[in-house]
Amino acid sequence: MDVLGSLGTHLACAPRGRDAELRGVALHDPAENTPAVAGDVLLGLGTPSVAAAVRLVSSTVASAVVLHGKPPLDERVVAAARKSGAAVLLVDPSVPWSQLANVTQTLVNGGTRTGDLFGLADVIAGVVGGPVTIEDQQSRVLAYSYRQEDVDPVRVQTILGRRVPEEARRALDEFGVFTHLASSDEPIFVPKLTPQLGNRLVAAVRAGRELLGSVWVEVTGPVDAARSAALVDGARTAALHLLRSRASTDLERQAEADLVIRLLEHPEAADVARLGLPSADLRVIAVQAHAGEGEHGAAVLAFQRATAGFGWSRPGRSALFGNVLYTVIPAADDAVEWVRSLQRELPPEATVLAGIGGPAEAAQLPTSRQEADECLALSTGAPVVYDEAWAQVLLHRLAAVAEAGRLPTRGPVSDLLRYDAECGTQYAATLRAWLAAQGDVRAAARELTVHPNTLRYRMQKMSEVTPLPLDDPGQRLAMAIALQIALHTTR
Repeated sequence: MDVLGSLGTHLACAPRGRDAELRGVALHDPAENTPAVAGDVLLGLGTPSVAAAVRLVSSTVASAVVLHGKPPLDERVVAAARKSGAAVLLVDPSVPWSQLANVTQTLVNGGTRTGDLFGLADVIAGVVGGPVTIEDQQSRVLAYSYRQEDVDPVRVQTILGRRVPEEARRALDEFGVFTHLASSDEPIFVPKLTPQLGNRLVAAVRAGRELLGSVWVEVTGPVDAARSAALVDGARTAALHLLRSRASTDLERQAEADLVIRLLEHPEAADVARLGLPSADLRVIAVQAHAGEGEHGAAVLAFQRATAGFGWSRPGRSALFGNVLYTVIPAADDAVEWVRSLQRELPPEATVLAGIGGPAEAAQLPTSRQEADECLALSTGAPVVYDEAWAQVLLHRLAAVAEAGRLPTRGPVSDLLRYDAECGTQYAATLRAWLAAQGDVRAAARELTVHPNTLRYRMQKMSEVTPLPLDDPGQRLAMAIALQIALHTTR
């Protein structure tokens, strides 16, 4: 189900649960009435009506029956499933039975397998005749064939950089390659578009309606029908690998997320080791992503991008908690660049806010997470790093205390703020400038763009409004903090 779910398949009912061993695949043929046996997945071809589906499901001994259709499942079929005990799977009608049979056969019986994606790339290269890369939807390289001699510069950059260079991608886009891949399974021949980019034969890797990626073969010129057909077969096999990989990756993502959340709440050395992270010098990154009206769509996409490894190591380990993506990353890595790299992977319209906690040992990760959250609250675009923004974080904390009514509401600063509000004066700003200049009247006057005598006059009038104990260092510090909190809460 984890794999078939990627093909638009819905588990409509499972009277005996999902924990069932499958041993074979059978095709329903109304003309021959070939029976399925226990442990089979029965593909329900020739069931054009609810009545036909009820007859098939109620009479079978197969463990599962696959039908074309969209949820919800008709209650009559549900009743039939309860009678026979068969699970019923509804698959999107756009998915052809041939592809569904191929995927199911591979899942249940192993089918004809070519090893991993790199092995498949070698097979395609040998049959089609040219170096191969298999790429995902974002033109990132998932695998490539063993022999890459005499390839053009773009192919070299693609493999070394693990994605198609942006200039080459623009040229391919202008030629219409990506538009073709989005709508057609037929291979497309791409002539030499730039001096760096040679001829390519490209085919889509698709599961049902969903484009999973593409297969690229560097060729010397247009190829014959047999080689094109071989590329299409290779792309279909690649789809099986990517569906398997997606199901496996989804399970791995969930396991990783559970460990990360546990690490941020109750850190243990064993969890750090399981995640492959060092036991010290770590940071927590908190990211929020928004795009359009969807509440969590961009956040989910950010989580998928952050946890996409494709066989190559990635520095961080991530979890999506609510609409916040948390990533634990070694402090030695550039956390700001990590955020920027993630932002480049998201749609251009996505807004990304990020906060980066301070360096921490494993046991201090909850503290780094709190710092990351507080920096995230301060972010308006560029990532906010606790090391540089700790003063703003402190004032933000104090402002939160003030909003809760836990700071004094009377005193010199409160008196001046009230007087300003009532009389239109700027006494609070004047006091803030004087304190920031450490009592230097001329420096404070420059900051306020007034004459020094004007500032002196204001200070005298302020002392008539409220006592100003400017000779007391503790009082000066308290007034400076209160003014900063007042400035923060009015923004």
